[in-house]
Amino acid sequence: MRPNTRRTTLADIAQEAGVSVATVSKVVNSRGDVAPQTRARVQALLQQHHYLAPVFRHTEGVQSATIEVQFRGGLRSYVAETLEGIIDSAAELGASVVISKASHAPHWARDLVSAGRRAVIAITSVYTAAHLDELARAGLPLVVLDPLHLPDNRVNSVGATNFAGGLAATQHLLSLGHRRVAYLGGPAMAVCNQARMHGYRAAMEAQGAQVADAYVQPGEFTYETGLRGATALLGLPEPPTAIFAGNDEIALGVIETARTQGLRIPEDLSVVGFDDTSLAQTASPPLTTVRQPLREMGATALRIALRLANGERAESHHIELATDLVVRASTAPPREQASTRAQS
Repeated sequence: MRPNTRRTTLADIAQEAGVSVATVSKVVNSRGDVAPQTRARVQALLQQHHYLAPVFRHTEGVQSATIEVQFRGGLRSYVAETLEGIIDSAAELGASVVISKASHAPHWARDLVSAGRRAVIAITSVYTAAHLDELARAGLPLVVLDPLHLPDNRVNSVGATNFAGGLAATQHLLSLGHRRVAYLGGPAMAVCNQARMHGYRAAMEAQGAQVADAYVQPGEFTYETGLRGATALLGLPEPPTAIFAGNDEIALGVIETARTQGLRIPEDLSVVGFDDTSLAQTASPPLTTVRQPLREMGATALRIALRLANGERAESHHIELATDLVVRASTAPPREQASTRAQS
């Protein structure tokens, strides 16, 4: 992301204040030999123009750059594994990483620049037009991982082939003989959730399988959504025989709800997740899921951030890495079809 206008200089401030550049420099550097009224006038103009001291002039010869990595919510498995990719790539490339919770306090972008940050990587965070404008004024490039909303054309982003992943997950369940397949996803307006849901719908429609309105339920990418959503789905007059969950944490919530209702996985209910975090492998039974290359996504975001911080252009505003279906023990043919097969 690049500012649309040139950055305000000391000369610009000096001309508007009616003082010398040297006087403005003294104010910026907190020198004491400036009259109080003059200092107040210059400081007001500096704030009005969002002036940022060129802190990088002293570090241009240093190869290491510091990247701010922000995430919102808890440190879930998805975030943790993505962070591993960022940190490992930073170590290889000689960059430094500072990890923080997303906070958009007044002048937050200016504060990041003052602290020596060269770019920002955001993991599933929401940035408004005002946030982007502030980043642009500060000259801080932004790279978003798995954007929740459609990215602004000033933003570089990294994601995965969510539609293809949703398609593959649903096709797998259909190939086992399931026709009553539900989708339990994340936030309704999240781009990644919409893509996964559309992949699910595309597979169902191609097979001629009906999708009842009650079979598609949005929520959050959390274990609690899995608990509540599965309770609602399994309480329907005609409950699904399979549930495609929008991520692994939702899938684990589904499995727990099934257990409390005396249902067996996969004999009574098949479950597919999305992400292939460590949770999928340690689930009981091990979870069939769509693998996102989370560490590679983090590494890609870090490389793009460093290029932008160095004044270079990214090859593409949005990069999508391939997903893969990983079949484990949480999926099987529906019970009635499995009984028919056994009898034959």
